[in-house]
Amino acid sequence: MNGSLNSIGAITLFVGDVARSKSWYQTVFDRPSVYEDNESAVISFDNMVINLLTIGAAPELIAPSLVADRDTGARFQLTIWVDNTDAVCADLLHRGVVLINGPTNRAWGQRTACFADPDGHIWEIAQTLP
Repeated sequence: MNGSLNSIGAITLFVGDVARSKSWYQTVFDRPSVYEDNESAVISFDNMVINLLTIGAAPELIAPSLVADRDTGARFQLTIWVDNTDAVCADLLHRGVVLINGPTNRAWGQRTACFADPDGHIWEIAQTLP
């Protein structure tokens, strides 16, 4: 192989309403949009970007695979490492985010909590316990 596969640069999430999702991501994560067009908005994080792509444009990227419906259930979870899960949860609640679960101490040594974006994509915050 000519290149390594150890750096994720972008994650694309299929969304029903790009403007709504962009607003949610900017409010919850306080991150800027670095690119926008009629079908997408790209939110920049420190080491990667989240591409919010309208469901109508998604088949072109993944065909012949199908775009799953939001109501079929979660198939993945995105995790952000934090120093203090409880403090981040308090900030998320202040921003209007509804937690799905947590904060909870996990057997594998982390304190976690989960929430979902408007299209049902699951996000977890995780703190390594001492």
